[in-house]
Amino acid sequence: MNGAWKSYGCIFIAGCLWGTNGLFVKLMQGCGSSSAYTGFVRIVLSFLILTVITLVKEGPRAFRISRNTLISCVLLGLVCQALYNYVYSSAINSLGVSFACVMTYMSPAFASVISYFMFRERFGQNKYLAMMLNLIGCALTVTGGSLHGVSLAVSGLLFGLASAACYSLVGIFGRIASGEASPYVVATYNFLFGTIFLGLFGHPWTTVDNPLNLGILLYGFVYALIPTGICYIIYFSGVSRIKESSKVPVVASVENVIAVVIGVLMFGEKVGLVNMAGILLVLGSIVVMNMDIPTGRRRGTGFRVRFGTRGHAAAPY
Repeated sequence: MNGAWKSYGCIFIAGCLWGTNGLFVKLMQGCGSSSAYTGFVRIVLSFLILTVITLVKEGPRAFRISRNTLISCVLLGLVCQALYNYVYSSAINSLGVSFACVMTYMSPAFASVISYFMFRERFGQNKYLAMMLNLIGCALTVTGGSLHGVSLAVSGLLFGLASAACYSLVGIFGRIASGEASPYVVATYNFLFGTIFLGLFGHPWTTVDNPLNLGILLYGFVYALIPTGICYIIYFSGVSRIKESSKVPVVASVENVIAVVIGVLMFGEKVGLVNMAGILLVLGSIVVMNMDIPTGRRRGTGFRVRFGTRGHAAAPY
């Protein structure tokens, strides 16, 4: 197994772990937590857990990082944690959960545009096709093909677009930060600054009756440990070796599939043929994103799956 396969495998595993987020959110809300406080507990406890893991694994000296890495970590905490939580929650309030979730999966388009200007990544036919399949697949998976009851407020659409932009930057800032520092350190600093910014501007502890509720904290600890702390270590480990940041959100979108599966198995949610079609499109988009699609400019007998090249973005045919 080459390094590129391992890198995309890490992101795929991280996406699968992120797919369990809804389970922990429901468990914590069942104990009296609010959405804002659930996110805050997750980030605070993740920071504490990762600090201990990093100290044991890397030692105190690992926390000495360059200025560029520190700036990337600050941006991860500010934009991809604090700001993302705010705009995504606002999008949910305006549009509803399903449509807000679908809009977040416009992130591959943002990632492709940003990566073009920052890393000069090219737009191949496979990327256009994969992004279309991914967006359609996510929409069908989440909504089942029905937008009944959705209120398309302008402010909600803007918040939805902002959430997609913030989500797309996780892989880009993570790639920059992880290029010089350990994934353990990057993940720790990510949640440190996320905790600071959410605490300063959100005051989420004021949204619950008892911030020290034992049930909330116990579920929050598991939430912070597995689908957050360990998950981000795996994610940043993969991102640090990837040469095409625009592929990251598409591969990570397997999160959406896992969330639906958990909803069916754990909460008895119904899944129809349209949802199943969406799941297949999401999985198909991950494969297509990593294909070289031949065109008339070069003879070819079929598709080739190629997970990146060493040192340069894979050029489209």
